[in-house]
Amino acid sequence: MSDDRTHVQEFFTARAAGWDSRFPDDGPAYAAAVAELGLREGDRVLDAGCGTGRALPPLRAAVGASGVVLGADLTPAMLQAAVRAGRDRDGRLLVADVAALPLRSESLDAVFAAGLIAHLPDPARNLRELARTVRPGGRLALFHPIGRAALAARQGRHITPDDLRAEPNLRPLLAGSGWTMTSYVDQDDRFLALAVREA
Repeated sequence: MSDDRTHVQEFFTARAAGWDSRFPDDGPAYAAAVAELGLREGDRVLDAGCGTGRALPPLRAAVGASGVVLGADLTPAMLQAAVRAGRDRDGRLLVADVAALPLRSESLDAVFAAGLIAHLPDPARNLRELARTVRPGGRLALFHPIGRAALAARQGRHITPDDLRAEPNLRPLLAGSGWTMTSYVDQDDRFLALAVREA
C-alpha cells in the first residue's frame, strides 16, 4: 500500500498547480452532482479525495453555515492548491488517506468522491472505510465530470470489461462494502453512482 500511496502522491503533486486550469468548465457538473446527493441544512459531509476542492463550495452551499464540510486528500500539494483558490473557506482540509480516515464511526451524513475510485489501491476495503464513517442511511456519490467512454478517449485508451466503474462491477463492489447502489448514470458529460449506507 505504501507504494500505491507514493505513486498517487507523486502523480498528483506533479499536476496540482495546474489542475484547475486543465478543467476550467467542471464547476456546473460538480454542483449538479452535489445537488443529487440530497444534502440538507446542517448535514456533515466529507469530500473524499477532494483534490483542489472543487466540490467544497457547492457542498458548503448545500449544508449551510450549520453544516460540516471536510475535504480529505492524500496529496498536500492538492490541498495547497485548494487553499490558494480560497476553497478552504468552505470546508476544513485534512491530509488523510481514505484507507484510514481520522473520523469517528457513523459521524457523517454523506461522502462525495470525485474521480476517487480509480485511484484506490484496495477499492473494497477503502469503500468499507468510507461506509464506517457514515451513519446508516447516509449517502455516497461516486462522481466524475465526464463519463467512462469520454474519459477513456481523453486518456487514449479503451474501456475494458474489468473497469471498476462499469455498473455490473460497481454494484456488487458497493454491496460487499456496506453500500446499496440507488442510481447509476454513465453519459459522455458525467458519471454518477449514488449509494446508501446499509444499516
